[in-house]
Amino acid sequence: MISEIGLRDRKKAATRAALSGAAARLARALGIECVTADAIASEAGVSTRTFHNYFSSKEEAVLAHFEQSVHDWVNLLRARPEDEPIWDSLEHVVVQIVTDPAKPLEETAVMMELVETSPALLAKKLEVHLRVTRLIGEVIAERTGTNIDTDLYPNLLHLTVGSACKAAIDLWMSGRSGASGPEELVRDAMRQLRQGIPQP
Repeated sequence: MISEIGLRDRKKAATRAALSGAAARLARALGIECVTADAIASEAGVSTRTFHNYFSSKEEAVLAHFEQSVHDWVNLLRARPEDEPIWDSLEHVVVQIVTDPAKPLEETAVMMELVETSPALLAKKLEVHLRVTRLIGEVIAERTGTNIDTDLYPNLLHLTVGSACKAAIDLWMSGRSGASGPEELVRDAMRQLRQGIPQP
């Protein structure tokens, strides 16, 4: 019985991932305005009814990758040694994310630009952001003995590190950096954060 439940959950997760991936591919290729639920379902090889079983809109499907990335951060952070300093844990996680060969930065950058230039996607992202990014703050709070509801520290830290990661990715993708790779930029960003971002 347990194995059957596990198999069903894995199949559901695989279908959700296939739909989200199809939505992202179509949005990158055509623009979100030209994408339909029917097209996403067809691209993923399922029925439109199945699409609506998983997502309420095409925007939600496109942004499912963002939600999954937050869960990836959470899982990676939870997997770090409990006695490891939080700054070391966060740096390890960020480096692991930007060097993951399964998630090319080029695709991440295109999706970031797509979201930022689409009012519909941007509005939906804000809704998703409020729902899921708290999860990272909660893990930081657990690791630092702070309270996400009453202390500034866990909220400040997770938003600051997220912004540093985005700044590093943006600079690397611009082609104007002399860095050897995104990892160098991320480590430099984390070093500056640790030092209080001193004036150059």
